[in-house]
Amino acid sequence: MTPRVVVVGAGPAGVRCAEVLVRAGLRPVLVDEGSRDGGQIYRRQPEGFKRGYDTLYGSEAARARALHETFDRLRPHIDYHDQTLAWNAADQALHLVRDGRAWSVPYDAIVVCAGATDRLMPVAGWQRAGCYSLGGAQIALKSQACAIGSRVVFMGTGPLLYLVAAQYSKAGARVAAVLDTAPRGARFAALPQLLARPGVLRKGMALVASLRRAGVALRSGITPMAVDGDDAAGVRAVRYRDDAGREQAVDCDAVAMGYHLRAETQLADLLRCEFRHDAVARQWLPAIDAWGRASVQGVYLAGDGARLQGADGAEASGALAGLAVLQDAGLPVPAGAASASALLRELARMERFRRGIARAFPWPAAQAAALDDTVMACRCEGITVGELRRVVREEGACEVNRSKAFSRVGMGRCQGRYCGLAGAEIVAASSGVDVALVGRLRTQAPVKPLPATTSKVTA
Repeated sequence: MTPRVVVVGAGPAGVRCAEVLVRAGLRPVLVDEGSRDGGQIYRRQPEGFKRGYDTLYGSEAARARALHETFDRLRPHIDYHDQTLAWNAADQALHLVRDGRAWSVPYDAIVVCAGATDRLMPVAGWQRAGCYSLGGAQIALKSQACAIGSRVVFMGTGPLLYLVAAQYSKAGARVAAVLDTAPRGARFAALPQLLARPGVLRKGMALVASLRRAGVALRSGITPMAVDGDDAAGVRAVRYRDDAGREQAVDCDAVAMGYHLRAETQLADLLRCEFRHDAVARQWLPAIDAWGRASVQGVYLAGDGARLQGADGAEASGALAGLAVLQDAGLPVPAGAASASALLRELARMERFRRGIARAFPWPAAQAAALDDTVMACRCEGITVGELRRVVREEGACEVNRSKAFSRVGMGRCQGRYCGLAGAEIVAASSGVDVALVGRLRTQAPVKPLPATTSKVTA
């Protein structure tokens, strides 16, 4: 019998996986929260918007166009559900909701390509109006054709910091500064690993060069101090210490922050997949084999939700997961599909590059230990760093789910997406143990809040 295959996510991994399955004669179900395909990195602009690919995607314009054209060819051969949240998975069925209507889709195999969101580190004042994640700033530019402010500071670390700043600059927005917590020397130390992908390295250098030509102030090795402002007017400035320890300030009316990415692993957790702590990413990731098979039969994981290897890595891992589905179902590899061996070699190269990126732009875990008690740790629930430390010290909450139960950190609308990883670092530092030992936040359905008026319908 033809297997029923569901693919979650219409980003680079999901589209390439669906492409392999369609070529093999299958008609997969493709579910995506977005209104259009492309995921976050290749997010399509809304219908009627007229900006060109070069303007929207810069150096990644060709890859974005290729992915969108692939999806357009696939569209008649898939069951596509856009603007649809996959909120639970259990008993060989994926539970979906759209516009307040809920239904379930049974499957024989499920490929989760859930992508990633911004990883954030608290700083004093980050709850003020005008503070955005890098992804939020990027969505505003691509989907609303507007900037998050008239004078924007980009603060954090990682390649996305420079990519979004360059996109803003190219669009004509005023970029006040790019403040990078990574020391400049870290990039030179990571160069041997970064050379695994020289083309990507050149693109990164070109982004930095374009910002310099635009007169944007670029600062490395900084330590964030505060986002200044008030409740009425929002952000007014960003204060930081430079690499010489001197206090500096940049006037601005908006801040975009991000420290690499955090994998969206909620569905993998609900599917009862095994997890392992990744010392490179300093976060828990699902355990998969080289092809993307999870520990649970019939479950496959690809893209940044499994391994944080960027858009190119997501495309390769999505195609490979599609091949794994076919292999396990006893179906032949379709003509024109990339060979598994070639994809495995490509992913091995990207894994070397990923490790180089983590070394060049390290997650500033030590900043969590140095945060003042008054800093907001959880913006949704209004919980301070001091309160989180108190439950560790006085209640013995040295495991993240226990600290969540006592403090409510991670119980808000974002369900730990913004505060979870930094919160784990705070708990680990307060407990005097490695972050791997404090565990990971367990997922409960729904993976995101549902409308109270949701009603069940027949698919």
